[in-house]
Amino acid sequence: MKDALSSLSGEQRVRYERNILLPGVGVEGQKRLLQSGVLIVGAGGLGSPAAYYLAAAGVGRLGLADADAVGLSNLQRQILHRTGDIGRPKAESARDKLAALNPDVRIEIVREYLNPDNAEALVGRYDIVVDCTDNFPSRFILNKVCVLQRKPFVYGGVLAFTGQAMTVVPGAGPCFRCLYPSEPAPGGPTCSELGVLGAVPGVIGAIQAAEAVKYLLGLGDLLVGRLLVYDAASMTFSEVSLKRSPRCPDCSGL
Repeated sequence: MKDALSSLSGEQRVRYERNILLPGVGVEGQKRLLQSGVLIVGAGGLGSPAAYYLAAAGVGRLGLADADAVGLSNLQRQILHRTGDIGRPKAESARDKLAALNPDVRIEIVREYLNPDNAEALVGRYDIVVDCTDNFPSRFILNKVCVLQRKPFVYGGVLAFTGQAMTVVPGAGPCFRCLYPSEPAPGGPTCSELGVLGAVPGVIGAIQAAEAVKYLLGLGDLLVGRLLVYDAASMTFSEVSLKRSPRCPDCSGL
């Protein structure tokens, strides 16, 4: 233990003390986090809490992919951003807050929307992907690329008072396309039409961060094959069990 401790600075031992105390983590687990990389796609309502907690935990390399700029209506829930950031690229605003929180973390920003041309290269650079997007085309791209690369990713979605989360580990359980084989018909409800309680993406984003840390450390039970559903209005959590679909367009061949 003494030799292991010498690999962390005195400041790091204090900063990550509550991590190090956890059974199954210790110094070796903290070192693993510091050597890991997580790609967060979206620096908005879900990406804000997810990125904050991953940076605070000491994940050594965070990728932030987002092409949007901060808007006034974002501030009700997107806690990485401030009033003075309105008009700034979200990726840059997020980078500044995360760097101020934890200088151990290297923040790599990509001011682009996820698309079929950049997804493979982006996903391939990280150990796990946290899906903080707000649209099905991006999720379908992420799912397909992650399945092809056997890369885990953590899905999160919110609407009004509800949210859901699921972890995809290709080959170990169902993927996102097993849950949603095809994109919902146009005209479905969106947060811009129905609204969203600001704390709901906070809860779901924090769950996504916890799932990513658990995966990196090899701890606990992941939400593989389990869709976790949160209802803030009734303050309840429920689970839906899922199985791999033999007709899934993305993972049926695994």
